[in-house]
Amino acid sequence: TAAGGEISVLDNGSFGSLTIIKAITVNGDSNLTALLNAGTTGITVNAGANDIVYIRNISFNGAGTGTIGIRYLAGKALHVENCNIYGNGSTAAGSGHGIFANLSSSGLLFVKDTNIKNCGVSGITAQTSSGFLGGSIDHVRLEGLPTGLVIGNNSFVSVRDSVINFNTIAGVSITGSGSPTGSFDNCMINNNPTGINVGATGIMNLSSSVLESNTTAISSAAPQANLRSSGNNRLLGNTSDGATLTVILQK
Repeated sequence: TAAGGEISVLDNGSFGSLTIIKAITVNGDSNLTALLNAGTTGITVNAGANDIVYIRNISFNGAGTGTIGIRYLAGKALHVENCNIYGNGSTAAGSGHGIFANLSSSGLLFVKDTNIKNCGVSGITAQTSSGFLGGSIDHVRLEGLPTGLVIGNNSFVSVRDSVINFNTIAGVSITGSGSPTGSFDNCMINNNPTGINVGATGIMNLSSSVLESNTTAISSAAPQANLRSSGNNRLLGNTSDGATLTVILQK
């Protein structure tokens, strides 16, 4: 398929792993499109610096032994839309993620209308060793994982209208070098040992969100000034609400 083209799945079926090295769209619209990635990675995106990749309407099944559903190594931007990712149970180094954005240069990650569960390490991890990784997560469910969302080195991720529930370590972890930042609006982060964990260099922005029935709602090693709230959140039913937030008046 030519760069910038589209692979459309015409028939229902279960398909194998794929590596993407150029701008392309992979679309399973109107079909039952399953990608079986037992013992391996489902789709690896290792595209060029100006390439934009779209992955839509695909179910990734790691069958309990999958390593990563979608691995994003390089490219200008990756869009993941209307996908289900589960069964990446491996906990080997660099494995066990639904979506693993682990770049060595700048890039963008956009995840929308997607459900991720039953992975060995995290639902989504976003980090880059150089440059800047920006991202947005919209209408996403991250449930039944060790950590739902990891915002790591040099990353800024906005999360909106999403549910991060019943994870065994943390709903969200914001930690790493380069002031990793997570901004949350209208999210539910409930029933986790720690709702949001903010490392020493992390920054959290919280607005119109519910943190309920966590053991600790917000745990932080960062300065209070890095824990910013719009003052319109609901923290209730937690064993401890945790760290004190800095309220920024709405404008």
